[in-house]
Amino acid sequence: MIIMPKEATARIKINKLLEEAGWHFFDDKQGKANILLENNAKITKKQVHEWGDNFEKTTQGFIDYLLLDEKGFPFIVLEAKKSTIHPLSAKEQARNYALAQNCRFVILSNGDLHYFWDLKLGHPRPIQTFPPPPTVEGYLAFQPKPSALITEEVNEDYIVRTQQPNYDKDPRYLEEQQRAAYIKDQGLCFLWRYQLRAIHCLQKEVKAGKERFLFEMATGTGKTLTAAAVIKLFVRTSNAKRVLFLVDRLELEEQTQKAFTKYLRNDLSSCIYKEQREDWRKSEIVVSTVQSFLAKNKYKRIFAPTDFDLVISDEAHRSIGGQSRAVFEYFIGYKLGLTATPKDYLKKIDAETLSAKDPRELERRLLLDTYSIFGCDEGKPTFQYSLLHGVKEGFLVNPVVVDARTNTTTQLLSEKGFSVVDTNEEGEELENAFFQNSFEKTFFSEPTNRIFCQTFLDHALRDPVTQEIGKTIVFCVSQNHAAKVTQILNELADHYFPRRYHSDFAVQVTSAVTNSQPWAMAFANNKLNGYSRFNPLYQTSKTRVCVTVGMMTTGYDCPDLLNLCLMRPIFSPTLFIQIKGRGTRKYNFTATLLDEELKAQLAEPDKTKFKIFDFFANCEYFEEQFNYDEVLQLPAHPSNFSKGIGEIKAIYQTLEAYHHTLADPLKSLTEQLVGMDGMKIDRMYFDHFEETVKEDAVIRQMVEQRDFAAIERYIVENLFDKPQEYYNLDKLRQATKLDRRLSLREIIEKIFEVIPYFKTKEELLEEEFEKFDSRYLPAAQYFECAKHFFKSYITDSELRDIIENKRFALLNTNPNGEAFQKLPPGLRTSVTEYIKDQVPLNRFLN
Repeated sequence: MIIMPKEATARIKINKLLEEAGWHFFDDKQGKANILLENNAKITKKQVHEWGDNFEKTTQGFIDYLLLDEKGFPFIVLEAKKSTIHPLSAKEQARNYALAQNCRFVILSNGDLHYFWDLKLGHPRPIQTFPPPPTVEGYLAFQPKPSALITEEVNEDYIVRTQQPNYDKDPRYLEEQQRAAYIKDQGLCFLWRYQLRAIHCLQKEVKAGKERFLFEMATGTGKTLTAAAVIKLFVRTSNAKRVLFLVDRLELEEQTQKAFTKYLRNDLSSCIYKEQREDWRKSEIVVSTVQSFLAKNKYKRIFAPTDFDLVISDEAHRSIGGQSRAVFEYFIGYKLGLTATPKDYLKKIDAETLSAKDPRELERRLLLDTYSIFGCDEGKPTFQYSLLHGVKEGFLVNPVVVDARTNTTTQLLSEKGFSVVDTNEEGEELENAFFQNSFEKTFFSEPTNRIFCQTFLDHALRDPVTQEIGKTIVFCVSQNHAAKVTQILNELADHYFPRRYHSDFAVQVTSAVTNSQPWAMAFANNKLNGYSRFNPLYQTSKTRVCVTVGMMTTGYDCPDLLNLCLMRPIFSPTLFIQIKGRGTRKYNFTATLLDEELKAQLAEPDKTKFKIFDFFANCEYFEEQFNYDEVLQLPAHPSNFSKGIGEIKAIYQTLEAYHHTLADPLKSLTEQLVGMDGMKIDRMYFDHFEETVKEDAVIRQMVEQRDFAAIERYIVENLFDKPQEYYNLDKLRQATKLDRRLSLREIIEKIFEVIPYFKTKEELLEEEFEKFDSRYLPAAQYFECAKHFFKSYITDSELRDIIENKRFALLNTNPNGEAFQKLPPGLRTSVTEYIKDQVPLNRFLN
C-alpha cells in the first residue's frame, strides 16, 4: 500500500511506475491522503482513518510517498523531486523520513532517474523500474553481516583448508623435498597473490558500503578458483545461505560444477540446476546457464527473490547482457561479476560509425552496461588483473602472432574485395565483389583452405616431449567449413606423419556433432582417441587438433595448448579476447610424462609461448600494433571497414555463390611478438554534435538544473538547421544507425550519460514485455504466444487494425495472427489494453 498526501505535486511518471510495479491507488474521499494498496493488502480504509490525518508527517515535513506492507506497516519511503533536480540530492532528507517511520528501504526519483536504497547495505543504486511488493518483501529476509565478512582472514590456503583441513600436519607436506609432490597428488589449490588481492579488494569495498563487485581478470588467471574463495567467504560469514553461479554456455555448467566440487565439496555442496530441478534447494551452490532461467521467464515463476543471497555472473558482459539482466536483478543481496574483457578497448572505438547490429557495437554496449550495473561508472572495476600483469608476474604467457595471407585472402581483405566478372542473360559483364565476411558463406575456395592447413602444419609449435604437432584448436566459419578443414588436416597428417594416425589427427568438435562436449573435455584431459603413439610413457591426447566454430572459446581450460588457428574473420572483440585467452595459461609438459630419464633430458619443459595463426588479419582488425593487453582498436586500414562491409557487399555482389578453384599460394607470412602501441580514429557526425552540445555554456547551465525540456527547445531553436553543420534530428537518427525512431530527449540523455546507450527496438520490446509479464504472469503454456502477440501488436499496424476493427477473418492471412488466436480471450484483452494505456508506439517506428 502507498499513501501519498493530496497536496503533493502530481507526478505522473512516478505514479505510472508505481502502478506498473503492483502498487495500486484507490481514492479516500474523507481522509487527508490518497491511498494505494497492493492486491493482497489486509488493511482497510477505516484503519487508515483511525491513524489520523497527519500520520505521514515527520518532524522534517511530509513524506511524498509512504509505501506500506500488506499488514499496513511503513515499508518504503519514496522521495520525489522535480525532473530538474537530481534525486540523490534528497538522500539525507529521505533517510531522516525513513528512520522516523522505521523503514529500511528508500526510493529516490525525479520521474526520469530512480535509485533504490537499502539502508542496511550501503549506497543507493540506480534502478530502471520500481520493485514490486514481493521483491521488496524478500529483501527483508536478507540480513547481511558485513562486519564478519570484512574481518574474515583470507590467506593463500583459504581453499586448501576446506580441501584438507590438516594438510600442514601431514609428514609429506612438512618434508620440503616431498611437499610439491604432495600438493600435486592431493590436488591442493593455493590462492595466488593476485587472487588474494582480489578478495581483499572486495572486503574493502564491503567496508565502504558496496554490495556489487566486478573482477576484471584475464583468461587463464583462475577466475573460478577466485570465485570459490569468494563463495566460501560469504557462506562462512553468514552473508549468504545459497549462491547462484550464472554461466553463458552449456558446456561451462559441468566444468564449473566440477571445479566447485574439487575446491569446496567438504564444506559446501553444488549442483547444476537442470540436473536437480526438484532438489536444487539442498545445495549451497547452484550452477546454471542464464538461458535456463530465462526460458519462459521461469525465474519469476519458480524462484523467490530471496532464494540466492549472492549471485555471481561468469563472463558478466554476456551472461547479464540484454534481457539476461532481468534474471540477475531479480535476486536480492550481493552481486559479483567476472569478466576477462576489459572496458579500456572502448576508449578508441568510433561507435558512431557502427550500425546497431554490428557485433562491435553490441560488445561496446554490453560492456558499458556491465560496468554501470556493478557501480563502476568511472570504468574502474573492483579488481583488475590484465594479461600484461599476468605475463610480467610470470603467471601467463604471451602469444606469437603468425599473420599469413594468401593471394585470395589478400584480395578479400582489400578495399575492392575479390572481384569476379560474370555475364548476365543479356551478355553484359557484371563485376561482383566478395569480402572476408563472404568466406565459406558465399565465397568458397578449396585451395585456400588447403594452404591454411599446410601453413599451420609447417609452422606450428611442436610438443617438446614428442615433437609432434602441439595441441591445437582451429576456429572455422561454419559447421560445413569445420568438416572440410578436419578432412584436409587428416589427409595431410597421413603425409606428414605416415601410419601415426587413422583419420583421428583432427576431430570436428561442433554443436552439430554427437558427443562433441565430452570430446572437448577428453581433449583437455589428454584422452581424446587415446594417448599419443609417439611415446607410450607420455600421456597426451592422440588427437592433436580440435576443429570448432563457437565451442571451446569461453572458459575452456586446456593449458597445454600450443597453437590457435583463426581460419575465419572475427568481428567481436570479446570473442577475439576469449579465443586468444585459450593459449595464455602456463604449463609444464613433464606433468604427464612417466619417463624420468626423458624428464631430465628435456631442455625446455615449460610452455613459454603459443602461436596464433591469423589467416584473416584479425589482429590487424582489432590492433594496429598487436596490443594484446587492454586497448583493442579498430583497423587503421583497409578503409572498407569504416564504410561497412555489408554496405559494400550490397552494392557489388550479385552472385549467390562463387567457388574459386585456382591455386592459391601463400603471399605473405610474418611472425610478430606482442606490441603495445595503438592508433587514432577519426570522429564522425554524431561526435561533432555531441561536442557542440557539451561546449555550449547555456546548455551546460540547463544540465546543472536537469531541465531537459528546456535543452530540447534550445537545441531546436539554436543548433538545428544552421549553415555551419546543418544538424537536424533526421541526420542524427541516421548517424546512430538505430532500427527505430530516436527522440531528441534520448539523444540528450545519451550525451550527458543519463542513459549508457541507445536501446534497439528489440531491447525496448523485451523491456516492455517484461513489465507486462511482471504484472500479469501469463500461464507457462501461453507465455511464448503472449510474448509474440505483445510484440506484434506494437510493431504490426496491420494486426492492430484487424483487431481494433474486429475483422478477425483476416488473421488467417496475417503472419502474426496465429499467436492472437492461441491466447484465451482474457489474455488477449490484457495485452491490447495494457499496450494502449502504457506503451508509446512512436518509439517503435522506423
